[in-house]
Amino acid sequence: MFNEVKKSMQWGQETLTLETGKVARQADGSVIATLGETSVMANVTFAKEPKPGQDFFPLTVHYQEKYYAAGKVPGGFFKREARPTEKETLTARLIDRPCRPLFAPGFKHEVLVMCTVLSHDLVNDPDIVAMIAASAALTISGVPFMGPIAAARVGFVDGEYVLNPEVQDMDQLRNNPEQRLDLVVAGTKDAVMMVESEAYELSEDEMLGAVVFAHEQIQPVIDLIIDLAEVAAKEPFNYTPPDYSELYAAVKAAGEEDMRAAYAIRDKQERTNTVAAVREKIKAALTEEQLEDANLGSALKKLESSILRGDVVKNGNRIDGRSTTTVRAIESQVGLLPRTHGSALFTRGETQALVVTTLGTGEDEQIIDALHGNFRSNFLLHYNFPPYSVGEVGRVGGPGRREIGHGKLAWRALQAVLPAATDFPYTIRVVSEITESNGSSSMASVCGGSLSMMDAGVPLKAPVAGVAMGLVLEEDGSYAVLTDILGDEDHLGDMDFKVAGTENGITSLQMDIKVAGITPEIMKQALAQAKDGRMHILGEMGKALSAGRTEFSAHAPRIETMTVPTDKIREVIGSGGKVIREIVETSGAKVDINDDGVIKIASPNADAIQKAYDMIYSIVAEPEEGKVYKGKVVKIVDFGAFVNFFGKRDGLVHVSQIENRRLNHPSDVLKEGQEVWVKLLGFDDRGKVRLSMKVVDQETGQEAKKEEEAE
Repeated sequence: MFNEVKKSMQWGQETLTLETGKVARQADGSVIATLGETSVMANVTFAKEPKPGQDFFPLTVHYQEKYYAAGKVPGGFFKREARPTEKETLTARLIDRPCRPLFAPGFKHEVLVMCTVLSHDLVNDPDIVAMIAASAALTISGVPFMGPIAAARVGFVDGEYVLNPEVQDMDQLRNNPEQRLDLVVAGTKDAVMMVESEAYELSEDEMLGAVVFAHEQIQPVIDLIIDLAEVAAKEPFNYTPPDYSELYAAVKAAGEEDMRAAYAIRDKQERTNTVAAVREKIKAALTEEQLEDANLGSALKKLESSILRGDVVKNGNRIDGRSTTTVRAIESQVGLLPRTHGSALFTRGETQALVVTTLGTGEDEQIIDALHGNFRSNFLLHYNFPPYSVGEVGRVGGPGRREIGHGKLAWRALQAVLPAATDFPYTIRVVSEITESNGSSSMASVCGGSLSMMDAGVPLKAPVAGVAMGLVLEEDGSYAVLTDILGDEDHLGDMDFKVAGTENGITSLQMDIKVAGITPEIMKQALAQAKDGRMHILGEMGKALSAGRTEFSAHAPRIETMTVPTDKIREVIGSGGKVIREIVETSGAKVDINDDGVIKIASPNADAIQKAYDMIYSIVAEPEEGKVYKGKVVKIVDFGAFVNFFGKRDGLVHVSQIENRRLNHPSDVLKEGQEVWVKLLGFDDRGKVRLSMKVVDQETGQEAKKEEEAE
């Protein structure tokens, strides 16, 4: 019934298996990849005809984590998987980015790739397995895909690279000082296609070494996919790349000079409008048949690309007149918004980010329901890219994949320099509002986020800056690496290479390649140029603010922490939360307590924090023998008086310990509610507290014996 094909190999510490022919047989390509006990099914389908008039490649990638894969039931009211989580969205992008450039040029048929996590052993991250499964499914589907690709994750411990470290080793890297890198690399047999990383101030050579290490480690996986395809691949789809050379010649003849003049305009808006006008002029010169050609958009883009690329490689001339290594003019401001906790406006050329930091308490932490378990995050970064930032109109909705991806890149770049939660017990939320965009708004978010947090008083280990690099690689092997690329240079170039870090090293690296053939030498040059650009930007940022402020905004909460014994947590909370509610209501401060006994007390008012602290301390602290306390008489009996002297602790002052004379009854000198000074003498055999008034001067609170010695 099944024509099953299975291929396996030893990869690192685990066995990698690819199998097809048993499940989802109506898909064009279906592969289940298993690493250890983590299994991901990838299914590929593609339309056999393009939609009429479609001038782009409609590739859609979905990645879904099914909770049953880890033996879990989804949270929430509906108890089923709903909209994609951030992890699912980011993984879908990881799969899309290296695969998209490898489809045959001009192929515009709709392609759908669906990856489903079927089993998760909580050791091997399913994102790498999904990338391999997707590549294998594309390779056997018959679609004109010039792969295969493979992917690997790399860690860095004690100067050694680690292949595919376990999930727990990569979990909340900021709290694991031994592990300095979380790097994902995807590539073909000959070239690296995509890099995504979170790093802890690694040098350029260390980062490049990690990329090269990953590319070496994926080679046997590529061979395994080829072995599978040799047995299980379908007949290649009969596709011939369109020949639009005549159309391109007509387009070039109609508007090359005008287009060249348009791209010589340095102002983005004026250039964009002029390019659009030239496009219309070219169309006006074409025949009806040429206007209806589905390749007209490709011909126009090819003309624009040839003009931009040729000038850069041959003459070093960029659109805005800069050299290949020059960063655009930078202006940084902080403290713009009066009621926010921290704010910054970072402007680099025609790219601008308004970044705002808000400090919150423990209850503001984000609870993330992940496949490998729930965890909390006290650092949030949200990126917004409204249409007006590029002078356009458009629908405004929730964050898309691009916004989530750019925000995560900035998050990775900044979280490496955050203080430990024990040193800075705040939840930090950074929001980047992109108000202008012409090249790398994600790196502007990194720069603005660093300044904004310093303005809020967050004690960063060091300021962080980011820069986007580009590449123009010609067929003859000549190339130019561009520092601080513009939007058009990104759109018409061959590489988007973003590097963020401090003066001491790289904290994040993201690279997307549109062509094969990027060599380590090119990457090394790009990293070196990026370092120079980063140092320049850090210097410009330092003119606005070079270190975190020592004072918080008047509107930001102050947080004090204290640790209580875990066996005292119940006493602080009280039955049904009665005690902790009373503390909050009486003091006016917020109080959070975790299972480890760490208590966070937050309020803009220092007196409120102190009051809550004292109330908690009185509950959890133990009275010290021999110490004098001020108390209140709560009950008088024949043999003495009970005094509340330490929080809710009462003790007995025996009638013989009230005064240095014989009393008929304690009520001769005491009454309920009276404040008195007492010394803790100790505890009797039954653990009862023994107090004394007579050894303490009731006016001064000093022990009488000490006063006598002074006399």
